[in-house]
Amino acid sequence: MTAFHEVRFPARAAFGASGGPERRTEIVTLGSGREERNSPWAHSRRRWDAGGGVATLDGLAEIVAFFEARRGPLHGFRFRDPLDHKSCAPGADISPLDQSIGTTDGETAQFQLVKRYQSGGEEWLREIGKPVTGTVRVALDGDELTEGADFTVDTATGVIGFAMAPAAGAALTAGFAFDTPVRFDAERLEVSVEAFQAGRPLSIPLVEIRV
Repeated sequence: MTAFHEVRFPARAAFGASGGPERRTEIVTLGSGREERNSPWAHSRRRWDAGGGVATLDGLAEIVAFFEARRGPLHGFRFRDPLDHKSCAPGADISPLDQSIGTTDGETAQFQLVKRYQSGGEEWLREIGKPVTGTVRVALDGDELTEGADFTVDTATGVIGFAMAPAAGAALTAGFAFDTPVRFDAERLEVSVEAFQAGRPLSIPLVEIRV
């Protein structure tokens, strides 16, 4: 039975990973030369190759153990995207005002963490399902709340919960660090110690999953 393991891919390898988001677009060129473009994907999907972050044989052994414990691609796990793992810019500090996650209606007591990607008047909304424990900050109409006393965080789903629904009409915002749920995108790891010692990069493909 497949499952998601709430463990993070080794940080040393994640830091040297290369990759990013991909989109699927179907393009048809008409007789006029114009194009019709359509996307069958509602969301982007991220891919990385983490082989570039493995710098020692001990690090390689750690990856092999991690791969075996996940049963290869069978079970998902957390991955810290080197470029995109916070509600704010990479060089900024997390603030409870980073992202708008809703306006209270007096009835709703649970809110999903989200991150907005904006450019040129357009935006895409990404649900954040794997926040990092201890990093989530929440504010109601600009006043920061206290985790535990005022709200709870489900770090397996990214849902913010209140014991009682907040009064209607308040702006709810949040800041957080987060991981991306992924799996190995290969049935096997091809490891050559000779190649490793010669400085040739390994390939450790990872792909984002929906959980």
